[in-house]
Amino acid sequence: MLILRLPEVKRVLGHRADASVYNAIRAGLFTNGVAIGQRAKGWPDYEAQSIAAARVAGKSDEEIRELVQVLHTKRNELPILISAYVWRDSK
Repeated sequence: MLILRLPEVKRVLGHRADASVYNAIRAGLFTNGVAIGQRAKGWPDYEAQSIAAARVAGKSDEEIRELVQVLHTKRNELPILISAYVWRDSK
């Protein structure tokens, strides 16, 4: 998994302005960024690609909001899987 910074996210989504991405986040049409530093955020590449693919497929805003919720849920499950893997290998 790659973590994309804002310029890459804008390229994937076809947005020209930073504000477009942040407006989509506020509208529930894009996922929140993840902290990658004290003042830096990024987005998992599969989230940006999934949302872009949904747009290309003609999904409605409501369907994309549902996708965003699914992606947030999937994101919350990842640390559990990684933690279990690291713990198992450290024995």
